[in-house]
Formats: sequence, structure tokens, C-alpha cells
Amino acid sequence: MVEGLVGEPLVRLHRIVKRFGPVLANDRIDLEIREGEIHALLGENGAGKSTLVKILDGLLQPTDGEILWQGNQVTLESPVAAAALGIGMVFQHFSLFEQMTVAENIAVSLPPDDSLQDLNVRIAAVGKRYGLALQPNRPVWTLSAGEKQRIEIVRALLREPKLLILDEPTSVLTPQEAETLFGTLRTLAEGGCALLYITHRLDEVKQLCSRATILRGGKVVAACDPREETVENLASLMVGSDVAGLRTATERKVGQMRFEMKNVSMRGEGSHGRALKNVSLGVRSRQILGIAGVAGNGQSELFAVMSGEWPVMKDQSILIDGQPVGHLGIEERRGRGAAFVPEERLGHAAVPRMSLSDNVVLSRQRTRSVVKDGLISRAGARALANSISVAFGVRKGRADPPASTLSGGNLQKFVVGREILRGPTLLIINQPTWGVDAGAAATIRQSLIDLALRGTGIIIISQDLDEIFAVSDMIAVIHDGTLSEPVGVTETNRDAIGLLMTGGKGAKHAA
Repeated sequence: MVEGLVGEPLVRLHRIVKRFGPVLANDRIDLEIREGEIHALLGENGAGKSTLVKILDGLLQPTDGEILWQGNQVTLESPVAAAALGIGMVFQHFSLFEQMTVAENIAVSLPPDDSLQDLNVRIAAVGKRYGLALQPNRPVWTLSAGEKQRIEIVRALLREPKLLILDEPTSVLTPQEAETLFGTLRTLAEGGCALLYITHRLDEVKQLCSRATILRGGKVVAACDPREETVENLASLMVGSDVAGLRTATERKVGQMRFEMKNVSMRGEGSHGRALKNVSLGVRSRQILGIAGVAGNGQSELFAVMSGEWPVMKDQSILIDGQPVGHLGIEERRGRGAAFVPEERLGHAAVPRMSLSDNVVLSRQRTRSVVKDGLISRAGARALANSISVAFGVRKGRADPPASTLSGGNLQKFVVGREILRGPTLLIINQPTWGVDAGAAATIRQSLIDLALRGTGIIIISQDLDEIFAVSDMIAVIHDGTLSEPVGVTETNRDAIGLLMTGGKGAKHAA
């Protein structure tokens, strides 16, 4: 890590204001980033981070304020202008063409000057210098999540940036891949490149960053050296209050089998879908089974089979409370006491243009408070939507807004709360805190633990190992469509699970 303020100011954002109609997203923000430093930008969902970095990357124009680059005022009219100045951006979600090769994906974002052969040489040189080895001729769909991220970083580095912005760069990486990335970032900083690091993983901030700027409600509320702060202090600065630790029962005795899946195989959907191979699992009442894995190893297919989106041929292959449900769809499984939260909250868990109360009706239509004598009770649906919002601290602009108007974290709290307040006997949830801030994550995780204590069996699919270890009793790993044997959370550790996530062996290892 680069110690102290080793370089000159590279970029200064001075009293930046950004309005979207009546909404003030950025309120007179000051931010200075120096050459050779790794600077963290922290804040809750909706704090203004995304808006600010889009201004810095030229995607948005500020309503007021100025940007100084190496002491000179500049206007960043577009991402092309920002890149020409020396600003690179690595987004959280990959923007890659799966059918194309590594080199072809990199070429589409660069000026059309070099041949693919010349580009291959440049890719190899950058890979060797920064520890980002890539095979230029491999199709992207054959790569792991970590390798795909290398493409994004190499693509940015080939433009020789002076400032590199990284948004949640470790969200889909194994612990081993994350450590490799950290080494790359330190090498970049030592070479004088400035890095703006955006993440909700505060332990990474303490490990990597020498300065942090914290936003709340569109304003800068604090700036600090994160190495001198505790994770709890950083989280409190982000949310404006103390973030309580998870309360778990010291002895949670498991009960009857709630859900069983026996030797299920299923073809993957589409040309690059992942086939499931003889998957078996079970979860009991008052038990939380965590399923870890790198993105794209069969998690979506597994959720679709468990939820009933993809019924299976053999009815006895899937049991809920001992009863065969393999042929039943989602609604019939809900009728057996099950609840489901898919990974994609906007579009899969909720219809964007529909109000929150209408979205409640979609998954609660069997509830008499919502549907009575075949008729929808609008008043009942609105009351239930409000109860969910109050119980889970959902922030919204008006009483019953469209789902699309909520921030990611608030919508996630709503869709999770909608299922938990049903009091299901079985809950299957995919990526419960994907992309949400520390406060929202704590709320969701605690609600899952509390639900298990009330007798529910819970299956969590997550790429976040911190989450898996925080809430689970048992952990299994899905890799290439195959599920490992579950192991007790006290009988393993992050490195052992991370090894399984990359296809290695040996989950049991004393913590």
C-alpha cells in the first residue's frame, strides 16, 4: 500500500452539485484524489456515489461546481473525453460479448489502429506487468468471473489511465482471486496511478486504502484514514448510526426436514447455460444452508429448479415437508408454505412499473388479506406493502411508488420483507444482499436469522463469503453444476471454501 499522501493532487471535484428535477443527488461535494493513492468512496445505496463517479467518467454533467485535472479546470463531456484525459472505469457488472474472444472484446473499446495480432502482444505485456494473465483467443463464455474481470481491467489499462475507478471489484471473486486483484492494484498505485475504490466490503477498505471519503444523503459527511478506523466505525459513518452486529442463537436445534432435492440433473438454459449434475441437498427447520459459488456455475439453474420455475420429471426428486412437489410450479409450492426471492430484484422479483402494493399481490395472491372471494383488495395490498416498508425500513418517496423508483437496497429490503412476513416454513433466497449497503445488509441478514429461529428452513445462494459465514449453519459449494457435500460452518474456513469455488478439493479444515 502507498503510505500517506505521496503524490500531487491529480483531480479535484469542487462543490459538485447534481440535480435530477427536485432530487438533489450530489450536494456541494468536495473530493481530492492524489497520484499513487488508493482512495475509497463509501456510502449507503442512494448516498450519491454512482452519480458522482458518472460525472467523473463523463457520463453525466454536473449542475454546478468544477472539476480540476492537474490544477486545470476541465469539462468532461463524455466517457471518450474522460478516457482521453486519462480516466478509466471498471464497472461492477461486466460489459462483455460472451461469443467473442478476449482480444475481440478488448478491441471494440479501443481505437481501430492495431491489428488483433498487435493487440495480443499488448495484452500479454500488460498481463505480465500487472499479473493479469489472459489468453487472447479464448471465447469469453468459457472464462471464470475472475478472468472476465481481468478483461475489464486490462481494457482500461491499455489506455494507460492516470486515474482508475473500480466499482465493487471483488463482488464475484473468490478470496484467492481477490488477493490477486489487491496485488495488481498495489502495483498500479506504486507506479503512480490513482485509484478510486468503491465497495461495501469495509475490511477491504482497511486493507487497501490510505484515505476514504464518506457520503451520506448526497453530502460528504466524513473523510478519514480507514486504517485507523474499525469496520464498525466506518459502517456507522456511512449510515449515520451504529450498525448492530448479528444476533445469533448459541444453540439452534434443528427439527424436521423442510426441503429435499435428490439426484436432480437438468440441462442448462441457452447456449451457455450451466447443466446441473446429480444435485442433492436438504435443509431442516431452524437451519440455514448457505450455497457458495462463483457466478455462472449453476446458481440460476439451481434456484429455478428449487423454486418450481423449472419443474422436474420425477415428482419424488423434490420434497417439501416430506411431500413430493417435483412437478409443481411456484404457486403450488408457495401453497405448501414455501417462499422464494430470486437474484434479479427488478424484473424478476418485482415488476418495475407496478406499484409496491401491486407487486405484493403478485406473490401474495393466496393471502386473504390481499385476495378475498376472487377479488383483489387494494386497501389490503396497500396496508401490507406499508407494513413491509415499516418493518424493514424501506425508504420511499411516496406512499405507494413504482418499484423502479426505489434504490437497489430499498427494493431488496422490500422483496425480502414481502416473503419473510408471510411466515413461510421454507425460504429459498438467491443473493440476499447483492449490491446493498452495510445497514441494509445487516437488516436482511438479521431477519433471516430470526426467521430460522422461528422454525423456517432457509437456503441461501450467495457469492459473498462474509455473508455465507455470518448466517449459515452448513455450507455447500456449487461449481460447474455440481454441489459439494455440506460442511458445518465451524468445520471450515474461507480459504477452504474458496478453493472449492475454483474446482479444488477439501472443504473441511479447522477454522
